[in-house]
Amino acid sequence: MLQLSATEPGFGIYIHWPFCLSKCPYCDFNSHVREAIDQDRWRDGLLAELDPYAALTSGRTVTSVFFGGGTPSLMPPRTVAAVIERIAARWTLAPDAEITLEANPTSSEAARFQGFRTAGVNRLSLGVQALDDRALGFLGRGHSRAEALGAIALAARSFPRFSFDLIYARPGQDHDTWRRELAEALALGAGHLSLYQLTIEPGTQFHTRFGRGDFSLPEQDAAATLYETTQETLDTAGLPAYEISNHARPGQECRHNLTYWRYGDFLGIGPGAHGRLTLNGVKWATRAHRAPEIWLERVEQAGCGTDPPEPLDPALCLEERLMMGLRLGEGVARARLRAETGHDVEALIEPAALGRLIAGGFLEVTPSHLRSTPAGRQRLNAVLAALVLRPDVVGPNRLATNPRFEDSSGCDS
Repeated sequence: MLQLSATEPGFGIYIHWPFCLSKCPYCDFNSHVREAIDQDRWRDGLLAELDPYAALTSGRTVTSVFFGGGTPSLMPPRTVAAVIERIAARWTLAPDAEITLEANPTSSEAARFQGFRTAGVNRLSLGVQALDDRALGFLGRGHSRAEALGAIALAARSFPRFSFDLIYARPGQDHDTWRRELAEALALGAGHLSLYQLTIEPGTQFHTRFGRGDFSLPEQDAAATLYETTQETLDTAGLPAYEISNHARPGQECRHNLTYWRYGDFLGIGPGAHGRLTLNGVKWATRAHRAPEIWLERVEQAGCGTDPPEPLDPALCLEERLMMGLRLGEGVARARLRAETGHDVEALIEPAALGRLIAGGFLEVTPSHLRSTPAGRQRLNAVLAALVLRPDVVGPNRLATNPRFEDSSGCDS
């Protein structure tokens, strides 16, 4: 199995499938419901957008492919196979490349799963979200507890590696019920679990309903206890948090997402997909048009649905690297910082700010890494806001306001 070190982030390709059967009330991702989808047009569009990127990145070795969404398990397996074949034809696909596909329990027929496995998928990520029928109804999920358990069992039989997601800090959820749900999740045998605290995002159905008082969430102290319970339970079970919301047995980490968090290069293919690409020593940001139909029309007319790429100045690259790397338990490798900026940690960050965060128990600096502590990862937004970069070295500090770019890059599982 490929083992990526902290200095080898890999090179990934993210494929965004924007369609779902229904829109979950908590979801602010670029997902859409359509009565009909021309599967052949969409397959051809995804294949076409790969080609110009292949010309730009000739000679690179692809270490991971991630089909995200939306609900990629609604894609025909032949489309997944065609995309993987095109990638293998245009780049060198590592023999042990990780190829992940996100799926919902409602699309877990044995024949479909076997079709994805035959197509080349070797890791499945299931959007379970809860193991309780009442909670599933609140979250707007289209599957039952029984369907979730059946899909997990089928994933375990069909794929070498699988993961599933759960959402906690739900209305009325307490420490004991969450601990029991975690124990059941662990008994199901996944080597990777993604455990997200429910948040209310602008533009979602939950944002409207929460605003008018239809439901309430656990208070901050109660939510913090649920987070701490999550960490303790998974640590004891041998699935420590290698990232804020992601837990894995050693060697079972999602290698594709590690490429993001280690600030490696990745391509974003499909509506709204983001990418980061280094060319001639300059890091470029790419983003495809968000609207599915406009993206497809652009690809059909011009061969690409991506907006003009934007070069990122070194200061912004550093900020993004810190934002992503401090999510990881391993932190940010000092050797990479030195190689890419010409400076060490102490020269890049205001000493007083760094000292306060270290003294407060939120950051630590070792000979090899700058990393956030467990307490720091629990409060990462506040840590980033307090992490003042030296303007005479890197330019103005924007860590507190820089927008995320994970929403259509597969960073959630």
